[in-house]
Amino acid sequence: MNSWMTRAAAPLALAGLLAGCSGVSDLTKERVARSETSVQQAQQAIGNSEQGALELQRAKENLDGARKAMKDGDEKLADRHAQLAQLDAELAVSKSQTAASRKAADEMLASIKQLRQEAERTTDQPRTTNDQ
Repeated sequence: MNSWMTRAAAPLALAGLLAGCSGVSDLTKERVARSETSVQQAQQAIGNSEQGALELQRAKENLDGARKAMKDGDEKLADRHAQLAQLDAELAVSKSQTAASRKAADEMLASIKQLRQEAERTTDQPRTTNDQ
């Protein structure tokens, strides 16, 4: 199947799944759908990184809880789980980005330290008569 057809069919399939949840408002259905998108995006952003993995797992568990509550017609619980799933997904991405930034900063500091040491070595060496 073409990729544009897959992208077009996915929201329709999700809407069909959510339509079966008769005791739940459209707002809650929309929140669950947004949470699902947030969790998917967090998964892509984090990849195999350890930073944010725990929060991503919690987001997935809350998303599952939201789906179950929606299926059971428990709007309040579905809404609560959907919100928690979205927040956990955002936290997972933030932790992952923070860890990547920290690593880049540490690498930069190590490079600066090495350059300073090299600069000190060249200025500490005695000058020969050829250098003058």
